[in-house]
Amino acid sequence: MRKNLGANPYVYPQPVLIVATYGEDGTVDAMNVAYGGIVNSNRIQINIGVRHKTSDNIKLRNAFTVGIADEKNLVAADYVGIVSGHDVPDKIEKSGFHTVKSEFVDAPVIEELPISLECKVEEINQYNATLRIVAEIVNVSADENILDGDGKIDPEKLHAISYDPANHTYLRVGGKAGTAFSDGNKLK
Repeated sequence: MRKNLGANPYVYPQPVLIVATYGEDGTVDAMNVAYGGIVNSNRIQINIGVRHKTSDNIKLRNAFTVGIADEKNLVAADYVGIVSGHDVPDKIEKSGFHTVKSEFVDAPVIEELPISLECKVEEINQYNATLRIVAEIVNVSADENILDGDGKIDPEKLHAISYDPANHTYLRVGGKAGTAFSDGNKLK
């Protein structure tokens, strides 16, 4: 038997995305974005409220980075999501994050986050008080510590976290469950 839970954003796993931008004066800002994902092989979509400092910065600079939050940086990742850049202009410093300028877009890369997608805005649409932003992924950089011997991302080393929207918790992501584009062949 199934139980109806209503219209809710219950997609699992839901990545914890830290979007980083530069403000008008070059100040770094970042926020935890709950809603976002891959649109196709080289595009990402994020959805954020129009009142965020990050929203203003994205419209100004047409660029941002998306860091993949991991278990090691959970506290800092949560902090940048609960504190507004409008109220706490030095929230990056308080979070303990450090940044370097992206080589590819006009946005900062958070050094502590193991993966960073460097993005150039292609489209911004407003729906009520939310912006839907689609951007081209211009580059992905990864900390060498999370790569395997072939230079691929090793999820066991990544320790990415996921947001559980039903319970407002963060979950560990890990452990291989199967092989994509292969296991289904058993049913052929």
